[in-house]
Amino acid sequence: MEIFRKSAGYRFLDAYVLANVVELGTGHFCSSFLNMRNDPGGRTYSQMTHAARSGCRNFAEGSERLMTSYATALELLDVARASLCELRDDYSKFLMMNWQAPWPMNSEEAKRIYAVRLDAPDYGNDINRGICLHVMGQYKKFDPELSSEDGIVRANTLLILITRTLNMLDKYIKNIGEEFVEKGGFRERLGTVRSEARTMQNHEPAEVPKCPKCGSPTRLRKTRKDNKPFWGCAEYPACKGIVEYSEREKA
Repeated sequence: MEIFRKSAGYRFLDAYVLANVVELGTGHFCSSFLNMRNDPGGRTYSQMTHAARSGCRNFAEGSERLMTSYATALELLDVARASLCELRDDYSKFLMMNWQAPWPMNSEEAKRIYAVRLDAPDYGNDINRGICLHVMGQYKKFDPELSSEDGIVRANTLLILITRTLNMLDKYIKNIGEEFVEKGGFRERLGTVRSEARTMQNHEPAEVPKCPKCGSPTRLRKTRKDNKPFWGCAEYPACKGIVEYSEREKA
């Protein structure tokens, strides 16, 4: 078992890519449609751009924190979610201030935005450059609406993109919670890794049994309910084969 959970995979998630598209779109929207007349103190501009930024940065920071703390990671991902919800409400308020309601979901305009699929990312050897190029490429898929001179069109488009992002982010958070329940957190992994290391120190390789299901090596584990030792397949959770831990081994 690895001590540290891998985290960088979030940059390949559509939810993260769309969050970046929303941040870019919000920056352009605020620069184009907020002014001294409808935002005299610049507060709405600041709040909307900050919420869009928070949606991205807390998504990234939360995912990175998965390496050592599920609790901190989920807190930060929840902040990202809350920021996007705040931004969603700002766009709804903009529409209402213009005596408009969001597009119906079954309207042709809304169906066009919902139907656009993102490309699979291919960042190559330079992931920092690659992700910037990829995000800008996905932004262009919505360019007819996001470049519109009609603020109502842009607000509706970004409202739908935020909704899509939130739906995917909710699934991401749920999967992380289920993973924690199944595999435990960082401290539990530390204990498991140390236990496995002691087992390998105290047993000759020939004494470590093979998995009866797939033939892979097994590792000494303990049941969560009563802390009893058993040999579990090293390929878990892909394989759930186990071998009973004998009294001779305990001695």
